[in-house]
Amino acid sequence: MAKARDVLYLGRGPMYPLALEGALKLKEISYIHAEGYAAGELKHGPIALVDEQTPIVILAPFDSYFEKSASNMQEVMARGGQVIFITDPDGERHAPKGARVVVTAPRCDPLIAPLVLSAPVQLLAYHVAVYKGADVDQPRNLAKSVTVE
Repeated sequence: MAKARDVLYLGRGPMYPLALEGALKLKEISYIHAEGYAAGELKHGPIALVDEQTPIVILAPFDSYFEKSASNMQEVMARGGQVIFITDPDGERHAPKGARVVVTAPRCDPLIAPLVLSAPVQLLAYHVAVYKGADVDQPRNLAKSVTVE
């Protein structure tokens, strides 16, 4: 992922804001272009960007959206996309085979799943940035909103 030029994050329902946040964190600290999308919008543009060099992070706990997210995963893999699948134990058992990486977060109530899955999303950005040698404590061109008016 550290060598990628672009990264796509996909999430459905409550995972969509987390996809946006994951893309933002990756941009902020690793300087890789990343975009978060509602997974239901995959066929409306982002799918055109999928190829062998594009990592696709799919956020999909085993919830009411899981089957459609798994379908997105299959579509992306059919086009050569390198999937990083972030899920929970039930999602790992039911996921289509072929993801480049599966990250399994603890099982939890769907109400707090965005909080639980935010840890691996943030750690992914952190480790990519460290691997690239970026200063994660002082990202370039960013200022805290409390100090800038």
